[in-house]
Amino acid sequence: MENLIELGIEIGKSLAAAIIVLIIGLQIIKRLSNKLIKVMKKSKVDDNLKPFLSSVLSIGLRILLILTVVGILGIDTSSFIAVLASIGFAIGLAFQGSLANFAGGVLLLGTCPFKVGDIVETGDISGVVKGIKILYTEIHTFDNKIIYVPNGGLANSSITNFSRNDIRRVDFKFGVGYDANLKKVKETLKKVVNKHYPKPITKGVLFTLLEV
Repeated sequence: MENLIELGIEIGKSLAAAIIVLIIGLQIIKRLSNKLIKVMKKSKVDDNLKPFLSSVLSIGLRILLILTVVGILGIDTSSFIAVLASIGFAIGLAFQGSLANFAGGVLLLGTCPFKVGDIVETGDISGVVKGIKILYTEIHTFDNKIIYVPNGGLANSSITNFSRNDIRRVDFKFGVGYDANLKKVKETLKKVVNKHYPKPITKGVLFTLLEV
């Protein structure tokens, strides 16, 4: 009977300590997550990356808290960690494509080759970036289509950003007849451009006439 009482007391102490650690740990995790959110709001971290970082921190701390509580209860944590590793490995095999997109999303959000509102071209897709998610990027094409591009392939492909520089070169080709007055054609083109260009044509604007 005395041994049973002592065992009950030990179990009760461990259980009480585990409950106290769990409650305090959850409160600390909540405060740390809120603190991180406040810090990121004041920083220049991309808006799409803020909820992701907050979630990663919260999940990681909760896993550590669970392992701590399990250790307090006297359960061997090494076997518990092995089970978690096996589950993670199985999930990784089942979601290889999603994990590649996840890694691509982290890379895109970290390197920032483009931002929301930029005009980009990748492969045969071109349009305006409307959203950068953790698994895919939303692009609105100029013919009013919405394309969801997986971040895994996007991060490993060449991307042309037309909005990064304020000024860029645009080429137009106009065909004229063999008997056309090239001088008059050039003057006509200058007049058309001057109607849309904020300043008169300078040496920075070049006309090249090709006879075909």
